[in-house]
Amino acid sequence: MLVDDLIARREALLEARYRGVRTVEVEGRRITYASDAEMAAALADIERRIADASAGRRRRIVRATASKGL
Repeated sequence: MLVDDLIARREALLEARYRGVRTVEVEGRRITYASDAEMAAALADIERRIADASAGRRRRIVRATASKGL
C-alpha cells in the first residue's frame, strides 16, 4: 500500500473520529468500528505503517542458534 493511500485513510479516520461517527468510507468501502478504542487501534496501526513506509525501514530479524560444542 502506498503512503498516499495510507495518509488518505488516516485523514478519513481522523475526520470521522472527531465528528463522533464510527463509520468511515474510503475508496467506496465502508468500515464500521465497534468502539473508539478500536478506531484508536486502527489509527495507531496506520501511523506505524506510514512511519515504516516513509523511513524505508526494514524489519529486523533476529535468529538464535545453539550448539552443544561437539
